[in-house]
Amino acid sequence: MEKNIVYEAKLYMEQLTKDAAHDREHIYRVVNMALDIAKTEMLIDMEILLTACILHDIGREKQFENPKLCHAREGAKMAYKFLREKGVSPEEAIKVKACIETHRFRSERQPESIEAKILFDADTLDVTGALGIARSLLYEGRMGIPLYHVDSRGSIIDGKDDYQDSFLKEYDYKLFNVYNRLYTKRGKEIAQERKKLTTAFYEELYREISFGRGNMEAMLEIDK
Repeated sequence: MEKNIVYEAKLYMEQLTKDAAHDREHIYRVVNMALDIAKTEMLIDMEILLTACILHDIGREKQFENPKLCHAREGAKMAYKFLREKGVSPEEAIKVKACIETHRFRSERQPESIEAKILFDADTLDVTGALGIARSLLYEGRMGIPLYHVDSRGSIIDGKDDYQDSFLKEYDYKLFNVYNRLYTKRGKEIAQERKKLTTAFYEELYREISFGRGNMEAMLEIDK
């Protein structure tokens, strides 16, 4: 793969990134993280890795327009088409396509190549720590998802018990899943460093939104 394809991919990506939580700065953070992880791995095709990192979220708008679609699958098809039109060989375009198809945390498909595993870890790490908190709030605000829900008695529903989408549900899910599902040694190390802040934030947020709630319910005579 010619190195200028990475630059072409960057220009293509910048035309398609409109979501504040998945903007070009998210892309660049993923690239930087991938480069950091790549230093600790061997036999990496850097052009495949960088191109996949740059193009991994180009299917986001299609998913926003139709939530039934998977941005990873759509983006993989778009990336393959783009690369073939730019003269990239089918073999190399398929490698990039496979990386993008398997980068999504909620996907059942597992990344297989080292480039795919690095992309998965780099993208996943951008939903951890302070960055993950900020990006989740940005994304869920756009989607109209609230911080939390209350039950019929007016009590706050804990994230693990919530059957509706909420920030508490999303972060409870991430606390108990995302930090343990990484493929590279370096990725796992970074995840554990960031988990401490995430846990502290989640616990403090729950404490603050619960503050004085029982007294308020009594004063307003909420039906229990």
